[in-house]
Amino acid sequence: MAEESAAQYGIEIRKLSKIFGADAAAMVPLVEEGITKAELNERHGHVLGLRNIDISMPAGRIQVIMGLSGSGKSTLIRHINRLIDPTAGEILVGGEDVVKMSPKELREFRRHKTAMVFQKFALLPHRDVLENTVYGLEIQGVPRARQVEAAMRWIERVGLSGFEKHYPNQLSGGMQQRVGLARALTNDAPILLMDEAFSALDPLIRTDMQTVLLDIQKEIRKTIVFITHDLDEALRLGDRIAILRDGEVVQQGTSQDIVLRPADDYVENFVREVNRGRVVQVEAVMTPLSPGAAPGGPTVAAGTTVEEAMRLIVHGAQAGLVVTGPDGATLGTVNLNQLAAAAVSPREPATPPA
Repeated sequence: MAEESAAQYGIEIRKLSKIFGADAAAMVPLVEEGITKAELNERHGHVLGLRNIDISMPAGRIQVIMGLSGSGKSTLIRHINRLIDPTAGEILVGGEDVVKMSPKELREFRRHKTAMVFQKFALLPHRDVLENTVYGLEIQGVPRARQVEAAMRWIERVGLSGFEKHYPNQLSGGMQQRVGLARALTNDAPILLMDEAFSALDPLIRTDMQTVLLDIQKEIRKTIVFITHDLDEALRLGDRIAILRDGEVVQQGTSQDIVLRPADDYVENFVREVNRGRVVQVEAVMTPLSPGAAPGGPTVAAGTTVEEAMRLIVHGAQAGLVVTGPDGATLGTVNLNQLAAAAVSPREPATPPA
């Protein structure tokens, strides 16, 4: 799908709540009044899945939803294509409320507007790589020649050229997930839903798949909703991140927001062990340019990580760097002390000298 078409499909989730139980609708006022998840279960025999979720997911970007097991992140993503019906709230995709769709409209929405990549691959064992990849287009009734053309393009793009006739049991876990990704991309849907898609993979393969996704996203600019429990993965992939706890959003923002300004102790515990040097960017710690100032010296682009900027200073024996924006304009300056301070958690105690 062309970038301009995909860009129409941002996602707005408004006041979304999900309560599991026989009389869920009657529990909504209690949830709105603030009853806890434990109290709802103990007193009323209902389970709170999501409470009053408000998230705006920009079109053409990667929105990461993260949290520990039981936080509600997988429940949330399944609301977007209405695999789960909400108890209350709206899910607007391209301005259209998915909650109000008729069964026929919902089928068309699922076939043409969304594609999903699962943690457990969900490949059909009796179909080879090519036949698994064309499956979505086959369901849509697309002519066979177009099915194969699209599938072969994405099979090659995810690095599986030459494996078209192999069956899932002949592939490694990483290769199987590449098939799952190729299948989703072949559907050419503007929205890609990825539920713990890389969690079952070994660490090195997982990192490789993250790189594949980021490289492909530069080309396709789809609206991607990515579920993970791993903060390092969230920080690497997410243009924006929302952190859930017990069915509620406790913080959302960019990776810089999450790492530099954790909303509470829960989020701070997540970010404490993060390698801040690989996440924090130079513009977050630079000294802004004073009016009339025109500093000289080596430059570094905004968006460069603290770790990379430190490497440039040390290897170049420089006193500091000039930070420039996308248009080349000077934004400020940064020195080694500022960078080193940013790489250390503000609550991390200094190690006393021996």
